[in-house]
Amino acid sequence: MSAKASMKKQSRSKDEERTESPSEETPATTSGPQNHIYVGKKPVMSYAMSALIQLSQVGEVNIKARGMAISRAVDVAEIVTKRLGNGTFFVKNINISTEQVKSTETGEMRNVSSIEISVGK
Repeated sequence: MSAKASMKKQSRSKDEERTESPSEETPATTSGPQNHIYVGKKPVMSYAMSALIQLSQVGEVNIKARGMAISRAVDVAEIVTKRLGNGTFFVKNINISTEQVKSTETGEMRNVSSIEISVGK
């Protein structure tokens, strides 16, 4: 057998080992309770659709946001209750608070506004 043929055979067997070994599936991890939606930088409709799916399964969802994303969280709640919900869902409770967060730039503690909107049937 030539050196090239043996190299191809070895590389092929390594590739086969990679494909034949069972892939370990990592379970989806959630950072918080299942009925919480943390609003960030994604488009509003992606959060609204996620909230609608949660509402159809659980019946209540908490929409949370901090800082500049607060207006987006309010938009999500309005879209779910007025447009997509067809009058089935309504805002149950709104909590507004201030959280202290350590700044990544200076290391100092900063005050950041936060909101939690509970939407349910």
